[in-house]
This record gives sequence, structure tokens and C-alpha cells, in this order.
Amino acid sequence: MPIYSLFEKTPQIASTVYIHPEAVIIGDVRIADHASIWPCAVLRGDSSYISIGSETSIQDGTVIHCREQTPTIIGNRCVVGHNAHLEGCIISDECLIGSGATVLELVKVGTGTLVAAGAVITPGKQIPEFALAMGVPVKIKENAFLKDAFKDSVENYLNLSEQFKKGLKRID
Repeated sequence: MPIYSLFEKTPQIASTVYIHPEAVIIGDVRIADHASIWPCAVLRGDSSYISIGSETSIQDGTVIHCREQTPTIIGNRCVVGHNAHLEGCIISDECLIGSGATVLELVKVGTGTLVAAGAVITPGKQIPEFALAMGVPVKIKENAFLKDAFKDSVENYLNLSEQFKKGLKRID
């Protein structure tokens, strides 16, 4: 798997993390215990840093970048769907970011929130906890979810990453 330092910026990856061999990790990227990074995800911590919380899944094709003095921070037990784009934002614990969603700089997504597939959250927007954020531009429905609403999705990716650690074999 391509993991790169960039000058003095070197990834810090917990030993229990699953990183697919086709993912790319560059620079100041901090990945906590039992997180998983799936095929074709790109995490580029060049101008600030990226932090991925424990038991968080970054799915296929996701692009995560940061902005100068604006890190991208993703909390614990989050699921970031396929082809999402996150840049210079904060995603609190236990969120689900839908496939193809875009979350831009200075956005803060509250705990337990679902950012729907394809949603675009423009710079500086604040999404409250347990909300549903959907649309282009985003519209917010508050108090849409209860605590642990996305627990099954988190557990699914924890189990899947353990299976991939044991069974994934390149055959060419």
C-alpha cells in the first residue's frame, strides 16, 4: 500500500488499522485503532493534518484533504461512504456520511448525524447533532436520529475489515 511521508510530515497509523493495498496515505495523517481505509481512498495531509477516529470506516474512492490551518477531523465510529469528499471539516463521533457527499472547509457535523448521499455542505455550515443533512445545497432536518442509529453500519465495517485482514490475497 502506498504510504508516504512528505518532508517532515509522516503518517501515524495504529497497528490495528486495516488499509487496503490500493489506498493512498500521504503526509500528516493520523489513523486510530480499528479504523479501516478501503480501495482507492486518498488521504492527503499536506497543508495541515487529517485525523481518523477509532473504528471509523473510510470507504472506496473517498478523497480526504485538509486546508492550511484547517485540518480534517473525523471522529470515532463513523462511516464515510463511497466517493465522498471531505476537506477542512470536522465530523463528530458516530456520523454516517453518504456516498458521494461533499463536506467542505470549516463545516462542523454534529454527533450522530447522517449526511445523505450526494449532499453538498458548503463552507462554514454547522450541522446539529442527530440531524439529517440532505440536498444540494444542504437542507437540515433536526433530531432525525437517536443515539447509536448507525451502530450496525459501524459493526459491519469492523467485521469486514477483520475478514479482509485475514483473507485478501493479490493473485496477479
